[in-house]
Amino acid sequence: MRMLVRLRKLLGGGSPSPTVRHLPTLAVFVVAIIIVLTVPDVRFSSVPAALAGMWAMALSTSFAAFLSWVPSLRHLVIIVPCVDLLAIGAFRAGTGGTTSLFASLILLPVIWIAAENGRRYILIAGVGVSVALMMPYLLGFDTITTSADWLRGIVSPAVFAIGAAIINEMAKIRRKQLKVMQTLATEREEMLKGAFDYTERLRENEDRLRAADQLTRSVLNAVTEQSVIGTGMTGLIDVWNPGAARMLGLTAAETQGKRFVYEFHEAAELETYSRELGYPPGETVLTPGFSALVESARLGEPEVRQWTYVRADGTTVSVEVAVTRRTNSAGEAVGYIFVATDVTQALEVSRLKDEFVGLISHELRTPLSSILGYLELMRDDDESPLSEEQMLYLGVAERNAHRLLRLVGDLLFTAQVGSSQFSLDATTIDVAPVVRASVESAIPVAAAAGVRVSVDILEDETFINGDALRLGQACDNLISNAIKFTGRDGSIAIIVAVRAGNVEVTITDTGMGIPEVELDQLFARFFRASTATRAAVPGVGLGLTITKAIVVAHGGELDVVSMVGVGTSFIVRLPLVAAP
Repeated sequence: MRMLVRLRKLLGGGSPSPTVRHLPTLAVFVVAIIIVLTVPDVRFSSVPAALAGMWAMALSTSFAAFLSWVPSLRHLVIIVPCVDLLAIGAFRAGTGGTTSLFASLILLPVIWIAAENGRRYILIAGVGVSVALMMPYLLGFDTITTSADWLRGIVSPAVFAIGAAIINEMAKIRRKQLKVMQTLATEREEMLKGAFDYTERLRENEDRLRAADQLTRSVLNAVTEQSVIGTGMTGLIDVWNPGAARMLGLTAAETQGKRFVYEFHEAAELETYSRELGYPPGETVLTPGFSALVESARLGEPEVRQWTYVRADGTTVSVEVAVTRRTNSAGEAVGYIFVATDVTQALEVSRLKDEFVGLISHELRTPLSSILGYLELMRDDDESPLSEEQMLYLGVAERNAHRLLRLVGDLLFTAQVGSSQFSLDATTIDVAPVVRASVESAIPVAAAAGVRVSVDILEDETFINGDALRLGQACDNLISNAIKFTGRDGSIAIIVAVRAGNVEVTITDTGMGIPEVELDQLFARFFRASTATRAAVPGVGLGLTITKAIVVAHGGELDVVSMVGVGTSFIVRLPLVAAP
């Protein structure tokens, strides 16, 4: 920056004031006056001319000070060196004329003029020099007697003009260089400012990242009931929270960067699942078990699945593991997170519950069958016929006994599903007749409830590989539910179609609907929607559980779409097969 200031002062770039630029000429002029007054051999040849030069110099000095004080008039600054030339010319005329010692003072204002921006200043410098040199003749102190006297007003100004041209060109070059340097300085300043801002942002981001990292570590350390394990793309562990240490019996120092997550899984389970998935290539073919473990997460779908963890002491623990993909800021996968929950106790409770339900169901079925048998004997006893009122009572008891027997059957079925003892008697069957049979059975109930039922079979061939009895049970449940939850003058539409390689059975009602937040719980045992509870619709919450189990056992899917006050649609999708 100092060099820039020097250049600008040298070139008259606007930074130094007119007074500062005028000072060298004034200083030399004052020295000349002092020489004349103190050196005996140097005298004034014409006091009026010398005084005129002094007054001119004083005038230019005052004008320079005025221009320094009023920056808006700086465009008149060229007047100052021009007046300086006249002052020096007059002073030279008053101190010996053509033989004066002070002709060289002309050089300073010439440099000033020549350094201005523009070619015209070369001419101004030349004319100014000519006037200054010819001043003794113009003021009448000398007379032109020879051609040399004329040439003095031409040759010297021409030489000064050439020098002025050189100075002007150099000033132009320096001015361009100054502009470039100013631009570079500005850019450098902007770059420094940008770098400072970037550094500040980096520091802020670093602080935020450090805080986020601390928060993440605090959260991980606070999770003691769940195992949280983080890995790279090959399964090498790099995150091991206290929950993992508690569950598997190893510290973070013993696992991070040293062990692989699949080492804590039963090899047989990983092999079985790998076989089911067809040994996906995944992240590495060297560990197909790990590839199978993360396959869904690798494809962008988080997976929750039950596995068996092997502790450090060789014991096992049943866990439910949620696997998700880790990504960097660019969205690229960099590893996986495994969050495991110990479900040993939950599985044991579920097993005991299923055993209890199965035991109770078996124990209730026997006396109920006996009761129904005896009720039938009483109805068919010809020797002691019952009265009409007794037959009415007997009918009520028989209906309730059958209802209780169906409930026991449902409980036993759910117990079989929970204990994986549920099986199908599968053959190639046509879905359409099964649906029609369920509709025909439900029409009397629907008519009594004031509900219209319509069936639309859109395809001729709707064959699947399944159990007609179980599939009919699923259809009965769905249609029965639709009737129960649809008010009088409502309607139920049943459509059978083939879409995307599946037979689709869609059952849509115009009933009370199900809240969206409850749809995920709809297929849980004994769950009942809040709308059904408020409307006091009878039921125990097993029908949809049984239906879901039957559909899944057929390799199909059961979806539900519902809106409160509008109605509900259940969609059953079963894999289509060729006709027998």
